[in-house]
Amino acid sequence: MRITHIFLILALAIPSLSSFAVEIVDINKASAEEIAELDNIGPKKAKEIVEYREKNGAFKSLDDLQGVKGIGKATIEKNRDRMIVAQ
Repeated sequence: MRITHIFLILALAIPSLSSFAVEIVDINKASAEEIAELDNIGPKKAKEIVEYREKNGAFKSLDDLQGVKGIGKATIEKNRDRMIVAQ
């Protein structure tokens, strides 16, 4: 009976764990809407990131985001595990 309870608890808990999945954003390909989902980056700043990328080319590293006015080390570090720069 105890094993049945454990399986029941797991069966109920596992689907809810998917809501904790973190989406990875490729800042070289993502839309402004996708970038805006990152912490401390709203729609306006996300649009500026896309415009910077279009004007200057693909980011070579996450730290290159500092070239966008208003994006500093703290914002990059806060989102580092959620961003990539694919070439």
